[in-house]
Amino acid sequence: MKFDPNLFHYASRRNLVYGHKGMIGSASPLASQAGLEILKKGGNAIDAAIATSAALTVVEPSGNGIGGDAFVLVWFEGQMYGLNASGAAPDLMTSESIVKKGYQEISKFGLDPVSVPGLPSGWVALSEKFGNLPLTEVLEPAAKIAEEGFPVASNVARLWKRYYKIYSAALKDYPVLKTWFDVFCPDDRPVEAGEMWSSEGHAKALREIANTNGESFYRGKIADEIDAFSREHGGYIRKEDLEKHQVEWVDPISTNYRGYDVWELPPNGIGVIVLMALNILENLELKGKDDIETYHKQIEAIKLAFSDGLEHIADPKAMKVELEAMLSKEYAKERSELIGEEALTPAPGELDKSGTVYFATADKDGNMVSYIQSNYTGFGSGTVLPGWGISLHNRGCQFTLEKGHPNYLVPGMRPYHTIIPGFLTQGDTAIGPFGVMGGPLQPQGHMQLVSSMIDFHLNPQDALDAPRWQWIKGKHIQVEPSMPFHVTEALMRKGHEVEVVNETIMFGRGQIILRDKNGVLVGGTEPRSDGYLSVW
Repeated sequence: MKFDPNLFHYASRRNLVYGHKGMIGSASPLASQAGLEILKKGGNAIDAAIATSAALTVVEPSGNGIGGDAFVLVWFEGQMYGLNASGAAPDLMTSESIVKKGYQEISKFGLDPVSVPGLPSGWVALSEKFGNLPLTEVLEPAAKIAEEGFPVASNVARLWKRYYKIYSAALKDYPVLKTWFDVFCPDDRPVEAGEMWSSEGHAKALREIANTNGESFYRGKIADEIDAFSREHGGYIRKEDLEKHQVEWVDPISTNYRGYDVWELPPNGIGVIVLMALNILENLELKGKDDIETYHKQIEAIKLAFSDGLEHIADPKAMKVELEAMLSKEYAKERSELIGEEALTPAPGELDKSGTVYFATADKDGNMVSYIQSNYTGFGSGTVLPGWGISLHNRGCQFTLEKGHPNYLVPGMRPYHTIIPGFLTQGDTAIGPFGVMGGPLQPQGHMQLVSSMIDFHLNPQDALDAPRWQWIKGKHIQVEPSMPFHVTEALMRKGHEVEVVNETIMFGRGQIILRDKNGVLVGGTEPRSDGYLSVW
């Protein structure tokens, strides 16, 4: 039969999904099922998260890969843990070296933007601290998918085609991008939706990481290959940089929003922006979900929080303000008083001086994971380690070359990160993980989900289905086509520069899993992608 996999004539509706022994929500049915397979073999929510993470590097290479970074919130046996599995700039990666090459900013392409990948170290750290099963068993479902092949999902195929065009245009200036075409376009064209694709190199890499408990990636065979590849093509990363890498267990940060504790990870991620926006919003009256004033106040709150975040967030070692100052309720009250009837042009406030793919898992014992990982822009840098299928990310391009800025490129520092996992608790009770992937939309998506569920009592699926907006810069906002016309018109009268964008995938993709007092799990999944909840 002939049909367009991306054309839908009628609105669709997803119902809530319930489970008891376990639940995995991701943007891929295959990845969610990989996590469920591990749960049924005796793994817990953390084992399932590692399995889902690994599977997503295979089935959604347009958003993440083994050569990327990860951030994780873990609720385990009644306690919250935070994991920062992002890597630092290599020793040879300096602002002077970038400028010497003739660049005024760090390129998104080639090996220049490749900072140390943290994802494999995150798998090892999570497995060692919380896992029930060995890494060899947990990574095997993903390795099998890579080895045997899988039919590519429609949204992934669309992004595959987009980056085929982007990398084709950049290939002349960055010949190392041919490594991407060799792996992801074996027939000299992007893969179409429903076509089979496989990568024996990817399977080999997953098994090598599993069999060596990550040692090969940072101190062994894979590290040697990355070093040689980087040297051959003029990159900065070396085996010594990989050897020095360590994950960091961090204290999650939170704020109380109308009786619920909202949790994020501290910088170098931007989760603090979510909490600052909610602190501002808490000072404002919201009359209804689709009320014009609600949209206006939410947009203004995120603009003010984002302007502070862009000014101050960096590797914590370089930040010049304290998190406590950024999260101050008094400061939020001051910022909220700037919000009037008209759209404002945001600017950072005065603070006391002293800085993707998402999924969620839960098991029968109450353990839950909020997990996000990324290669940054699409497939990342467009470079793939030959013979291993490992796409290297381009997160290093998030550094600035502006001297004096907290996020200034310095070897050994971790760059500003957009990827953030979220979590809700109430008192000592876990409510559940949530997240929305999608570059700078992420804190905006988090705020919109939290407000929808807490302020207006939307169920998880309804909160994900609701039309989204995102602030771009100044007074410019983008909205989905499903946003009611009277809302966009009224926002324009308030001075917002409104752009209706037809490509809804650009408004993020989220997952929510909540646990009720009886231990029953209820989940919502993203309608803008191939979202899927596997349950037990």
